[in-house]
Amino acid sequence: MTNNITHIIKTVQKDSIAQELGIEAGDVLLKINDTEIKDIFDYQYLLQDEYIEVLIRKADGEEWLLEIDKDYDEDLGVEFENGLMDDYRSCRNKCIFCFIDQMPKGMRDTLYFKDDDSRLSFLQGNYVTLTNMSDDDIDRIIKYRLEPINISFHTTDPKLRCMMLNNRFAGDALLRVKKLYEAGITMNGQIVLCKGINDGDELERSISDLSAYLPILESISVVPVGLSRYREGLYPLEPFDKEDAKKVLECIHSWQKKLYPKYGLHFVHASDEWYIMADEKLPESERYDGYLQLENGVGMLRLMNDEFEDAVKEISSVENFKEIKEKLTEELSVVTGMLAYPYMLDIADRVMDIFPGIKIHVYAIVNEFFGELITVSGLLTGQDIIKQLKGRTLGDRILLPQNVLRSGEDYFLDDITVSYVEKSLQVRADIVKSSGYDLLYAILNMERSEH
Repeated sequence: MTNNITHIIKTVQKDSIAQELGIEAGDVLLKINDTEIKDIFDYQYLLQDEYIEVLIRKADGEEWLLEIDKDYDEDLGVEFENGLMDDYRSCRNKCIFCFIDQMPKGMRDTLYFKDDDSRLSFLQGNYVTLTNMSDDDIDRIIKYRLEPINISFHTTDPKLRCMMLNNRFAGDALLRVKKLYEAGITMNGQIVLCKGINDGDELERSISDLSAYLPILESISVVPVGLSRYREGLYPLEPFDKEDAKKVLECIHSWQKKLYPKYGLHFVHASDEWYIMADEKLPESERYDGYLQLENGVGMLRLMNDEFEDAVKEISSVENFKEIKEKLTEELSVVTGMLAYPYMLDIADRVMDIFPGIKIHVYAIVNEFFGELITVSGLLTGQDIIKQLKGRTLGDRILLPQNVLRSGEDYFLDDITVSYVEKSLQVRADIVKSSGYDLLYAILNMERSEH
């Protein structure tokens, strides 16, 4: 292959085109339409046709040329051992706020890999700085219409961006945004805000500059820098306080008021941390423009709360609700980070009001591993959870948010497994997805289809 990567098929989905044609795990994809596949961009693009010819090499070395009629954009139903079908591109920057640089030594190697790969932006929503992309990469994104692309801006001042990313090309990389904009490639952006560096007037400038790319650039999230306790030898950064948070929200809200009447988008959004720091109410759901920045912690608490209330209405309206209510008697615990703790308390109170037979303990875990300034649940470790829950009244089981685990795995950032937590605390641990529906039904120990 031209990129020296062998495209080995890892799994074949049941009832897929691939299964019907006899493609199996271990087979190798050689070509589509007589074209060698460089990476996932090529693969996705070549699959769009309604008629394709696929060349497969079987385990015994035999090559099959398969002629396939399918729906436009229909997938073959396979997954590859290498999800990108190419080497992963590591980040060339040395950002002053990089969280990976703030992690302790001795953790597993994969946690120290910094990606800056436009293909992961397309596939998984990861953010890229554009410093790791060539003009050819931009041209391929435009040709293949691979969107949305998520971009880490941080600032639109070229010199300041070079300083923040510790990359002398970081300012020039911003010119690629204009090319994507002119081609109509949908984008979303983020600004990691660092106190005294890119806040205040610099934040105003960045929002003003980026608003020129509306509506192709659909949204910008503003998130506070995460500061762990492992910052020795790194650029000196300070945490934001309540007054700082209020000023950030004032800036963001003023821009929302300017932009929404013209574009129908609020465009710039504050992550949930700012509202909690400022002790201000979360915006109503309509202000999040369809939650374009949910994975960046923008509107997560609002959506969870709204979904929870909808779930309460859903279960309260069933014919046998009275019977369900009488049967539910259990004591359990909800485990969360410091950020979401007040909201989890409110949810627990609502459940106990509606279902008097249920007793819920809510425990906020202080992040001793990374430092108390880290308040999100996604960075909690198994050792902190065990240490802080030992000797507590836990009831029959504990509920843990799904984001405490590595994707698709059953262990925490510190490699402690869920089963080890259960054994240490002598209690069952249930993993709960982030939606308010999942939370309510997990508390009730029910499937949504049961009523």
